Amino acid sequence: MHVLITGAAGFLGQRLTRALVVRGELSGQPLTHITLIDQVKPKVPTSSSLEASSHAIDITLPGAMDAVLDGRPDVIFHLAAVVSSDAEADLDLGLAVNFDATRTLLEGCRLRGLSTTRLIMASSVAVYGGDLPEVLDDLTALTPQSSYGTQKAMSELLINDYSRRGLVDGLALRLPTIVIRPGLPNAAASSFASGILREPLSGKDVVCPVSVDLELFVMSPRRVIEALIYGAEIPGHDLGSRRSLMLPGITVCVAEMLESLRQAGGDEAMARVQHKPDAGIEAIVASWPGRFNNQRANALGFKGDFDFREIIKDFLDERD
Repeated sequence: MHVLITGAAGFLGQRLTRALVVRGELSGQPLTHITLIDQVKPKVPTSSSLEASSHAIDITLPGAMDAVLDGRPDVIFHLAAVVSSDAEADLDLGLAVNFDATRTLLEGCRLRGLSTTRLIMASSVAVYGGDLPEVLDDLTALTPQSSYGTQKAMSELLINDYSRRGLVDGLALRLPTIVIRPGLPNAAASSFASGILREPLSGKDVVCPVSVDLELFVMSPRRVIEALIYGAEIPGHDLGSRRSLMLPGITVCVAEMLESLRQAGGDEAMARVQHKPDAGIEAIVASWPGRFNNQRANALGFKGDFDFREIIKDFLDERD
């Protein structure tokens, strides 16, 4: 089985690559070839049984993905994206990466007859926004209040249509806010959600730019990777005509997250959090829903975190 990963040098891409190499198979078929692409050349995994190739590609350029699609991948994990704040600051860049490149990828599959290729796009909770019900489900209308969310929503509709036509076997997985991300902060509006925990637990000061009453719908990195892999294996007939779904996150407010920080790192860690409101970040993140009915994802077999303490424990165990 041949797997292609876009955005493979990123946080999720690196984790997904490692998980696939360790697993060694998808849907009972041995993983024989993995192709990794990103703006910078992704690190190639070490495996005695796996053929791996890595490419530095600007996916916004005409014909940029032709060569890798000529390899006829069986599964495509489309993780490449411009994150929320950057997409809001630069509309052209956001459209080029988040929407145009997705369309190019779908067209590339259509032109090569890759109708059975499972294409999984990492979408986002940001496809929702505006005047929303208290609890959302997968049938809630998409009314994004950011360019990033709009670009993801448009890509979802396109994946659904190409799948309806039998041109590809697509699935868009809406990711909750991922916490706790290791490493350095990025330009995503939700970056603070990891930073207010990661930095104090590492002995560093951090700024919390939002109200402590703000609710977030979150999921751990471990569960997101598990969901991406599971999404590659679930039969298309189980998905039916609706090729987008929200992954089963959990709802937590910022105050609860900070209390978890106190429990894990004590008052010393808590004292490293400074509260400095940022209206821009608050406006973007507050437009995302904080409560979601996970019934469809659960029925399909996707697994979420049990509670926020499990998320904290995952991060501390990995760090140690």
